[in-house]
Amino acid sequence: WAKKAAENALAEGDSRVVNYKGSLELFLEVHKPSPTLLIAGAGHIALPLAQMGTLLDFRVVVIDDRPTFANQERFPQADQVIAGGFEKTLRDFPIDKETYIVIITRGHKHDTECLRQVLDSPAAYIGMIGSRRRVKGVFKLLRDKGYSEESIARIHAPIGLDIGAQTPAEIALAIMGEIIRVRRGGSGRSLSQT
Repeated sequence: WAKKAAENALAEGDSRVVNYKGSLELFLEVHKPSPTLLIAGAGHIALPLAQMGTLLDFRVVVIDDRPTFANQERFPQADQVIAGGFEKTLRDFPIDKETYIVIITRGHKHDTECLRQVLDSPAAYIGMIGSRRRVKGVFKLLRDKGYSEESIARIHAPIGLDIGAQTPAEIALAIMGEIIRVRRGGSGRSLSQT
C-alpha cells in the first residue's frame, strides 16, 4: 500500500498526505531534481544568466566552442562548463522535459546548429536571442532543412519578456522571466493588471 502510494506521488510529481484505512496517515514529500538551464553561448549575456539560473535553483550548464569563454573560472557558479563544438555537445547532452535551453551564440550559423540538435528533444523550453530579422533568417534556414512549422513554433525567439531590457543583466532577467513564466504557467502580465 505505502509503496504504491509513493509510486503514484512520484509519477504525478506531487507531495501528499495518504490515509490507510483510517488508522495510519503518511506524508509523502516528493523531491524533484533541479531543472537544467542549458546555455549555448558563453558571451556577455551568459554571465548574468548563469548567476540568475543558480539563484533560481536551476542546474546551470554552459557550453561554447571557445575555451577562453567556456571555463569554470569565468563561470564559477555554473554546475558544468563544457568547451566543445555546439553540434556534438548538444547531440550528446541528456535533454529531458526539465531542460530549459537558451541559445545565445555569436551568430546565426551557430544558432542554427544548436536548434537542429534540440528541436526534436523533449526540452521544456527552447529560446534563441536575436533581432526579428536574424530570427526570420534562422527560421528560413530551418524550413529549408525540412523542419515543420510545428517544430519551429517551439522556439521562443526573440527570447525573453518585453521589459525594455538593454544591459546584459536586464536581458538575462527578461530571459529568466520568460523561462519562469513557461515553467510555472504564468501569464507574464504585471500583477497590478491581473
